[in-house]
Amino acid sequence: MNGTDPAEPDQLALVAAPARRRFRTREPEAVAESLPVARVLVDVGLPHLDRPFDYLVPASMADDAVPGARVSVRFAGTDHDGFIVERVAESDHEGRLARLRRVVSPEPVLAPEIAQLARSVADRYAGTVADVLRLAVPPRHATAEKAPSASPPGECGRPEPGGWAAHDDGVALLDALASGGTPRAVWNPGPGADWPELIARLVAATLAGERGALVIVPDSRDLARVSAALDAVLGEGHHVALEADAGPSARYKRWLAVRRGAVRAVVGTRSAAFAPVRDLGLVCLWDDGDDLHAEPRAPYPHAREVLLLRAHQARAAAVVGGFARTAEAELLVSTGWARPVTPSRAAVRAAAPRIHTSGDDHEQVRDEAARSARLPSLAWRTARAGLRTGPVLVQVPRAGYLPGVACARCRAAARCTACSGPLLVGQPGQPPRCGWCATTYPSWRCPDCGHGYLRATSIGVGRTAEELGRAFPGVPVLMSRGDAVRDTVAGEPALVVATPGAEPVADGGYPAALLLDGTALLNRPSLRAAEEALRRWLRAAALVRSGSAGGEIVVVADTSAPAVQALVRWDPAGFAERELAERGALRLPPAARVAELTGALADVEDLLKLADLPPEAEVIGPAPLDDGSRAMVRAPRPTGTALAAALRAAAGVRSARRSGGSVRVRVDPVDFG
Repeated sequence: MNGTDPAEPDQLALVAAPARRRFRTREPEAVAESLPVARVLVDVGLPHLDRPFDYLVPASMADDAVPGARVSVRFAGTDHDGFIVERVAESDHEGRLARLRRVVSPEPVLAPEIAQLARSVADRYAGTVADVLRLAVPPRHATAEKAPSASPPGECGRPEPGGWAAHDDGVALLDALASGGTPRAVWNPGPGADWPELIARLVAATLAGERGALVIVPDSRDLARVSAALDAVLGEGHHVALEADAGPSARYKRWLAVRRGAVRAVVGTRSAAFAPVRDLGLVCLWDDGDDLHAEPRAPYPHAREVLLLRAHQARAAAVVGGFARTAEAELLVSTGWARPVTPSRAAVRAAAPRIHTSGDDHEQVRDEAARSARLPSLAWRTARAGLRTGPVLVQVPRAGYLPGVACARCRAAARCTACSGPLLVGQPGQPPRCGWCATTYPSWRCPDCGHGYLRATSIGVGRTAEELGRAFPGVPVLMSRGDAVRDTVAGEPALVVATPGAEPVADGGYPAALLLDGTALLNRPSLRAAEEALRRWLRAAALVRSGSAGGEIVVVADTSAPAVQALVRWDPAGFAERELAERGALRLPPAARVAELTGALADVEDLLKLADLPPEAEVIGPAPLDDGSRAMVRAPRPTGTALAAALRAAAGVRSARRSGGSVRVRVDPVDFG
């Protein structure tokens, strides 16, 4: 005997039989009879794959695989999500086509006009459509998708002009929107204007013309104000607010209501610039100089440029508004693309508070010590007078307690010995710590002179509130800053210390405001330093009562600075005109197009070598950075499209080669310079 059970071979055969059947080749499913090929934008961010790919549509998916639907496909051996952009009868591809893996959802979430917009934005910013679509279409939530959207609300009547009657061409703008026209305007409201209510009337006029409206604001505080104004003017249910704070499910439900046409008015922050509003008739951007409108994710588009592209493609009206006017908005006016809509000078003079500069203080001019004081005597007197009738706003440009410190003896900047980052003091009584790596220094000593004491080189909102509390005993001191923002304050006397953009709205308006550290704002190493300073000042000044009601403002800055003079005259248009002229002479944005390339030195040089740049383009750098290198490519504005295309093509070549590291490309970055 060999020790083998005679029954064993039969048992093995029975066990092995199912395994053989498991590996039998299954007959492929038939493809759809009508339009069997789907063109899919696959979610692959590689530049050399930035195009639609053809897939066969199985017959079982024929009804669900509609243009705009989310699908899953096999790509380079891995499953990827994508969107169907169209169904066609046959493919131009000569090889064998793969099949759709599945239809994730038959909901057509990618509208044709948004797909076209995504392509335009990718071309404008030297990016890929896949990156743009990640910004444009929110992630799917199945529960929200299954729920039906509400029925469309009733029609809106034509609104009264309201505050637009005080604007030159303001009533004409409303009339054009209500009659289905496509006006283009750069709008600068006057001091104290209720700008959310004015925006709501623009939206109401557009809806009265049976078209949709899209409003983009910088942050959630502005969104809440505009949303409340829309409810007051239109009534509830006529608009949706697209905000991240609502949560992914609620936001997606609102977004679907827009896509399905249940709501035709939208207000949101920068990502809502891609909201699929039906029959779009108006795009409106508020405060386009706010850097929150610049997307921090690739391809780094700016909401203003996205909306202007939408207005062009959809033949819609466009309104770019703000208390200040950017050089980009002034370019729209100077080229004739848009018309200015502003209050008359008489209306501005009547509504503007009295604005003083620190140079207006005669005591300060006589006293050298007073001239260098952070709060001159004029500011103290104005604050005391304002506190008799209400709260006083104090704008401080820096957050924190002491955001900058130096050696008290030799004045050398205090830096971290581990990473060379700047030291700061976060709270009173705490030791200095590094602003980069958070290393603390309980017994710091200056490496240059050995001194062990520090002095403040800059003062933040926390230290300012502490100093004002000692100077005005018995007066409440309220703070509003990035980590704790107040929306409103009561009309009782109080000192409201706030960082720019976090200023609360006071009941009845502020009787006085102090704008501190203006020289530090103006001297920042940025192309937009003066423009940004004026924008922050005007936005704060708009919260102050008019001069006839006793409103006063003191700005502590160099009186001769153009931005200070523009604030005193309340002349944002004149400042923007001068700023645009200076940038044109220096070939700086927006008069020129600039692309920033950052990465390892070898990678940046490789991309520049591969790029077929326009002949007029000028390469600046590469220059070393702490973590790599940076090069700037500057070209005349008419060649901006060619510049972006050249950089995009070069990135595609490097992507196909799969060699070297990545290079970040940003076109017209807001923090240029």
